[in-house]
Amino acid sequence: MTQSTMIDPFGRAIDYLRVSVTDRCDFRCVYCMAEDMTFLPKRDLLSLEELDRLCTVFIEKGVRRLRLTGGEPLVRKNIMHLVRQLSRHLKTGALEELTLTSNGSQLERFADELADCGVKRINVSIDTLDPEKFHAITRWGRLEKVMRGIEAAEKAGLKIKLNTVALRGFNEDEIPEMLRWAHGRGMDMTVIETMPMGEIDGDRTDQYLPLSLLRAQLERQFTLTDIPFKTGGPARYVRIAETGGKLGFITPMTHNFCESCNRVRITCTGMLYMCLGQDASADLRASLRASEGNETLASAIDRAIARKPKGHDFVIDRRTNRPSVSRHMSVTGG
Repeated sequence: MTQSTMIDPFGRAIDYLRVSVTDRCDFRCVYCMAEDMTFLPKRDLLSLEELDRLCTVFIEKGVRRLRLTGGEPLVRKNIMHLVRQLSRHLKTGALEELTLTSNGSQLERFADELADCGVKRINVSIDTLDPEKFHAITRWGRLEKVMRGIEAAEKAGLKIKLNTVALRGFNEDEIPEMLRWAHGRGMDMTVIETMPMGEIDGDRTDQYLPLSLLRAQLERQFTLTDIPFKTGGPARYVRIAETGGKLGFITPMTHNFCESCNRVRITCTGMLYMCLGQDASADLRASLRASEGNETLASAIDRAIARKPKGHDFVIDRRTNRPSVSRHMSVTGG
């Protein structure tokens, strides 16, 4: 396979693709979804074969890192067939990394097979180590099941990074303990500011915790040193002297990371979003289904990359309490 490079209007090479394989999830996290979510009809979703074809065209165009997301990617029926298909690009060297972001609920079932497909690391989203609080924030989740999934992933040799959304009044006092727990198990951790995406049942202005504030709180008990470590995503990392581990900060609100953005996202229906925080998109499903060849699809991708914006429009707005972006995070895939 010959690889080209996708360059956006601001000279950024686009080499990282995040693909939502489903908008469905077995949790209903309060900052992500409403409890009575209406999910897309199955006919609107790309088939696994279409997802494979779409990802392959992006890889031919220069994508080197591919992350499967959701919803919860592991609830998609026959998802491991897609993972196994995509793993062929790891074997040829066209793809440097195939990974996924999960809530951990299905890892007990799939960890061994993921490792067998060449997946080396995964992100697990977890916001508290308190079983009752965990159930409250996920509405449907059980912490012990996620913990069994993490153990299965560790046994399979997968490297795990914890993703934790920092929520005022919910887990800000617990983050030091989570940090010690994660680093004690050899896991890195990333904290994320809540993002104004999709209608939920609560008020995001009450949840919002600036990570600059969190960092100042952490520095009262830890020594944080900025390091240039990168995983391909938007996190800025520090080393924690007391634990020896790394902590990433993803700060779309207080300090956006747009100037170095190398990512685009595809939804499970084939919509390409050039920016998580804007509504500009391109319908790749139509191009995918218009022809058995990939020329139409490749041209549609080129046109979309030429429209990638410089930055996002996120704002937490107390006056209107409306999300900056109307679609839910589960649709775009984080």
